[in-house]
Amino acid sequence: MRVIAGDFKGRRLTPVPGSSTRPTTDKVKESIFNIIGPYFDGGQVLDLFAGTGALGIEALSRGMDRAVFIEQDAKALQVVRRNVDACKLESRADIYRNDARRAISVLAKRKEQFDLVFMDPPYHFHIIPDLAASLDRHDLLRDTAVIVAEHSKDAVLPDQLESLRRWKLVTYGDTSVSFYRKGTFTNEDSGLSGQF
Repeated sequence: MRVIAGDFKGRRLTPVPGSSTRPTTDKVKESIFNIIGPYFDGGQVLDLFAGTGALGIEALSRGMDRAVFIEQDAKALQVVRRNVDACKLESRADIYRNDARRAISVLAKRKEQFDLVFMDPPYHFHIIPDLAASLDRHDLLRDTAVIVAEHSKDAVLPDQLESLRRWKLVTYGDTSVSFYRKGTFTNEDSGLSGQF
């Protein structure tokens, strides 16, 4: 597992020991960033269910200004800290041990807003629609924000969540990734097709 592109390209990342987390493969990660970026001119990213922190770190490497990492598992949280430290990103990262729902409430009270959100909960949780809607209701998403949600290919997610619309759905083996964004968009936006 490594950083694929940007300032920290090639940097090896520590995995979480055991089988409690399911890391996003480099192939899927590269595809995700080819769809949403691949590079950014600043902005804030929220990495819910951070695991190793690989997605948030990749976003920072590719130009995001700041990342907030949320992880409930103590072992995984240590790995996030280790990976952030290895990339010397401490000044651009906030790392919290918390449940995703509680974290959303805390971030809302702080009036945080994000340009990009990664959600990769355990597949059996089935909470992506609730969390995405909660992010929207709590005004945590900027007007052009994108949510990237990783889930089982068998999970059926709605095309519309509050003011969020799914504009792309891709599948890699047993994994699917749904891409949501706020408001309306055209085929020219970010070079994306708008098809799902």
